[in-house]
Amino acid sequence: MPETNIGSSTIGDMKTNQSDYSVDSADTDGVYDQKETKYYLSDWSKHYGYYKKIPELKAAIDAKAVWVVGKGFTSNELTEISLSLLKGFGKDSFNTIIENMLRTRQIAGDAFAEIIRDSEGQLVNLKPLNPGTMCIVANDKGVIIRYEQNSRVKDGKPKIFQPEDIFHLARNRVADEIHGQSLVPEVEDIILMRNEAMADYKKLLHRNVFPVRIFHLDTDNTTEIAAFKAKQDQAQYQGENIYIPKGAVETELSAVPTNATLNPLPWINQLNQYFFQATGVPQIIVGGAQEITEASAKIAYLAWEQTVEEDQRELEEQILSQLNLEVNFEFPASLQNEMLNDGRKEESMQAATPEDTNVQGMALNPADSGVKR
Repeated sequence: MPETNIGSSTIGDMKTNQSDYSVDSADTDGVYDQKETKYYLSDWSKHYGYYKKIPELKAAIDAKAVWVVGKGFTSNELTEISLSLLKGFGKDSFNTIIENMLRTRQIAGDAFAEIIRDSEGQLVNLKPLNPGTMCIVANDKGVIIRYEQNSRVKDGKPKIFQPEDIFHLARNRVADEIHGQSLVPEVEDIILMRNEAMADYKKLLHRNVFPVRIFHLDTDNTTEIAAFKAKQDQAQYQGENIYIPKGAVETELSAVPTNATLNPLPWINQLNQYFFQATGVPQIIVGGAQEITEASAKIAYLAWEQTVEEDQRELEEQILSQLNLEVNFEFPASLQNEMLNDGRKEESMQAATPEDTNVQGMALNPADSGVKR
């Protein structure tokens, strides 16, 4: 007989088997005690794969690029004529070149375009480059001294660009880093969780149409089992009847009891909302308006305006700094004036004093009206 004394019970050790969530420490990719520091965009292919495969990520990135370019740009006549001659890869315009670079910057963290000038130093073209082939090189002071393009290797040496020959846009550069930060790692976990939940839900729906069944066959002959399996699978897939000799097969349904599984739809919707919060793009911008009131939509749109205008200001400064051209990007449509008008209307409809609630010409106190009771 085993010992059944309650005093022999022991305590488990879940503390060592389970750990609280934590975030790893991080440091910048700045320059260190060396003559040159090189940075390669080695994750470009991975991040570009996410952009090509995940529709909500593509929609968010495209929306930011489209809204920043907006209605195009305005400038002085000479600059507009000069920029109208830029053809990129041959069929581009200045707007499409910039829009391309804005998308690339969000995917890779950095976007590069070769600055091509004529013999007199005038800008004649901007040609976007593949960031996966580029290397940023900085000196020991943390200043970029050149760029290297490793896809154009000749005699084992990469193609060298001087800083003034590359138009470089970096996203969310932090501290002493010599590169920008991709949007993709920020939302990667959300993307994976959402798509895993959707894949599970897809399988769940398939199981409602084609439930799992257990067949008890009155044979152990592998050939007969294989033949029955082929017939049963074909009949079930085609939705046809199958006729079996009585007593040869018994079947039972392998099913989960009703309401025994979690509904994944709220979780998927929550992840979807969280994704757009993380990207900084309101769902109404990409066509989603579920459970959004007019008031909340206006607030979200107004916040989106500030983001777009900040990106436009940064882009205008970079174009002036790197290309020595002054342009002004127009915002597509603003709600600021409408929001101010709505605020004034609400203030005018509210009573400021008790007198505002009385009909003009009537006394506040019945005793003052001269009427005897």
